[in-house]
Amino acid sequence: MSFGKFLSDRLVSVIITLVTWFILWNFFTVFHLTSQQILIIGIIYFLSAVIKILWEFFRKRDFYNNMVSNCDSLESKYLLSAMTESPDFYEGRIIYEILCTTNKSMCDSVAEYRRSSEEFQEYIELWVHEIKLPVASLLLMCHNNPDIDGKYNEQLRRIDDCIENVMYYARSENVRKDYIIKEVSLKRAFANIAIRNREELQQRNVTLKTENLDIPVMTDSKWLEYIMGQIIGNSMKYFSPEREPQIYVYAVDDSEKTVLHIRDNGIGIPASDLPYIFEKSYTGINGHTHSKSTGMGLYIIKNLCESLGHEVKAVSETDSFTDISITFGKNSFLKIPDITEL
Repeated sequence: MSFGKFLSDRLVSVIITLVTWFILWNFFTVFHLTSQQILIIGIIYFLSAVIKILWEFFRKRDFYNNMVSNCDSLESKYLLSAMTESPDFYEGRIIYEILCTTNKSMCDSVAEYRRSSEEFQEYIELWVHEIKLPVASLLLMCHNNPDIDGKYNEQLRRIDDCIENVMYYARSENVRKDYIIKEVSLKRAFANIAIRNREELQQRNVTLKTENLDIPVMTDSKWLEYIMGQIIGNSMKYFSPEREPQIYVYAVDDSEKTVLHIRDNGIGIPASDLPYIFEKSYTGINGHTHSKSTGMGLYIIKNLCESLGHEVKAVSETDSFTDISITFGKNSFLKIPDITEL
């Protein structure tokens, strides 16, 4: 709180004080007061006015400075009222009471919105579980009846993937409440994904090549399999008709991190789209021309990786390849010590 600004804000009061003194001075001269008497009265009058302004300034300065400092330091600005003490002057108490009232109103609104959001999320998750049952039954029926056109099976798998995306998107906002971090074998996780997508891989004559996947990483197995499945699914959407489809999955391991690469030889991602592919609902050129894409898959992957403490990147070249990499950090604290070394 600046004293200069505080004083300029009270310019009218200062002018009134000076005008009042001018009137008093004329009044004193009419009654023939001596110069010494007028001087003493003037000193007392102006000294009391200065003391009043200084007292008011220092009294309010601490309250407003403390409020500004708390507001700047707080990441959650709505906690300002909890960090501010009620002042000892009337105007400050009015501000403090308004601040507390508006904060309570905001907290009530947020709580109501949160309850509504949680109820909707619970309904979506329940709906997903309910709808997956008939879809799974239809997939089983198609599998048990080879005479049925494979296109039906393909469309059912697409429906199943879309339903799974809905479920994982609904849970991605609260992923921290629904994961178990432990050692997970990249080889085992990828094997589960390959088995799950076996029929589609065979129908598309996709060549799978793996290397150096027998490496454990610290992550949640369920979420990792979903991430890998989404990347594999994207690769199969954008294969090039000019060459045999191939997916190459390998890992690079060192003392600080493990990097999993999933690389395909598809149509690639245009350089203009590459910086934005992890943004919500961004489909890009490929999503408009080659496939009906929602732009949510990579966005969900990005959110999940950030929540799990992983880093995801994409490197691509048009009409050549796309390489999605996931970096798993290492922490010696999480490693189980060898008993023989103790």
